[in-house]
Amino acid sequence: MVQFWELAQLSDVDYQKIMRRAEQDIRDLLPLAQEVIDNVRMNGDRAIVDYARRFDSPNFEASMLRATPADFAQARAELDPAVIDAITQAHDNIRRFHEEQMPEPMWFTEVQPGIMAGEKVTPVTSVGLYVPRGKGAFPSVMLMLATPAKVAGVPRIVVVSPPAPTGKADAASLVAAEICGIDEVYVVGGMQAVAGLAYGTETLPKVDKVIGPGSSYVSAAKRILYGTIDVGLPAGPSESIILTDEHVDPRLAVLDLLVEAEHGPDSAAILVTHSRAVAEQALAILPTYIEQLPEWRQKFVTNVLNNYGGILLTESLEASIQFVNDYAPEHLEVLTAEPFITLNKIKNAGEILLGSMTPIPTANYCLGLNAILPTGGFARSFSSVSVWDFLKRSGVGYLSREGYQRLQGITATLADYEGFPAHAFAIRKRNEIIGL
Repeated sequence: MVQFWELAQLSDVDYQKIMRRAEQDIRDLLPLAQEVIDNVRMNGDRAIVDYARRFDSPNFEASMLRATPADFAQARAELDPAVIDAITQAHDNIRRFHEEQMPEPMWFTEVQPGIMAGEKVTPVTSVGLYVPRGKGAFPSVMLMLATPAKVAGVPRIVVVSPPAPTGKADAASLVAAEICGIDEVYVVGGMQAVAGLAYGTETLPKVDKVIGPGSSYVSAAKRILYGTIDVGLPAGPSESIILTDEHVDPRLAVLDLLVEAEHGPDSAAILVTHSRAVAEQALAILPTYIEQLPEWRQKFVTNVLNNYGGILLTESLEASIQFVNDYAPEHLEVLTAEPFITLNKIKNAGEILLGSMTPIPTANYCLGLNAILPTGGFARSFSSVSVWDFLKRSGVGYLSREGYQRLQGITATLADYEGFPAHAFAIRKRNEIIGL
C-alpha cells in the first residue's frame, strides 16, 4: 500500500504532516537527548561505553573507542579492491568540485582614499564529522564531509561513527577516511557521540563544530546542543522529491523514488506530478520494484511510502513546482521535458538534479556535488555542505591618517546619537593626541 494524495483535496492535517516529515519524532526525543547529554557531560567515557554496549556492541570496551593504525590496515586488507577504487575515484571528483569553491585567503577594497576594508578567511580550528551507520555503512558520507574539511585546511579533523556489533568501525569508512588524509576516527555514534564532541571526554576531544547527517536521535541531540557547539546545517533523516510532468517514463520516476525511501523508516520520499496517468502508472509499478529489493529494505520503503512519503497529484506543473518550493526538499530530481526551464522556477532545494540521466544515487556518490544537504525544510535558508562550512571570515580594516580624518567626524556624530560617550571620547581625545 502506497499513500496517494491529491493536493487540491488534502486536509490541513494531512498537508502539515507531509510538510513536517519526521519533525514530531525529533520533538518527542528531546527529553531522552537531554538525559544522554547530561550523562556524557558528567561521566565521559563511562557513559559512552555504556551506551555503546546497550545499543551497538555488547562487548564494547573503552580501549576500542579510537580506531588504531592496525584497524586502518585491516580495513584496507579486507576491503574489495573494486570498492577501494570506487572510493578513490569518487574522492577525486568531490575534491575537484570543492577546490573550485575555495575563496581567496584575503582581499581588500579601497572604500575611499586611505580607507581599506576587506576579509581574511581562515579554517575552523577543530571539527568533528559525524558519519552514521545503521543497517548499512556510509563511506560516501565520510567523503562528503572529510573532503571539503581537508580542502578548507582544518587543522584538526576528527570523525565519530557508530561501531558494528564487533565493536569495530566500518572498514570502507576507515579506508575513505585514510584516502582523505584523516587518521583520528572514534568508534562512537548516536546522541552520545555528539555530546562527547561538544563537551569532550577522557578520549574524545572537544571540538569547535560538529557536522554530519544522522537519525532523529542525532538531530534531537544537536538541537539541544545548539549554542554549546556549532552543530552545522540541519541534516536529519533523508528526503527526496521526484518532480515529473507527463513526459516522464514512470519506471524511472519510481526507481528514483525508492532511493531515499530505503534509508530508514523516518525518511521521506514523494513523487510529485500533475499527470494522473503518470501517477497511476507509478502506483502500478511500485509493488513490482519494491519486491525486487532485499526484504529488510522492503520494510523501510513500505514504511516510508505509507508514512512520510507517497505519490502526490497536483493540478498543474506550476502547482507541483510551488509544492516543491514550499516543501524545500533535501534532494530534488527534475524529470520534466525541459528541466533547465523548470530549474529557473525552483527556489528551495538542497540539490537539484536535472534529467533522467542524473539520478540521485550518482549525485550521492561520485558526481562531485556534496550530498550532505539540509533536511526538514531548512533548504529554505541553508545550503549543502561546502568548504564554507569549515571556513570563517574575519573583517579586516586599515585607515591611513587621511582615511581616519575622513571618518572621525562621522564616527563621533553617530556615537553621540546612539548614546555611547566612550565611543565619541575615543575619537575626540585621539584627535587631540595625534594633533588633528
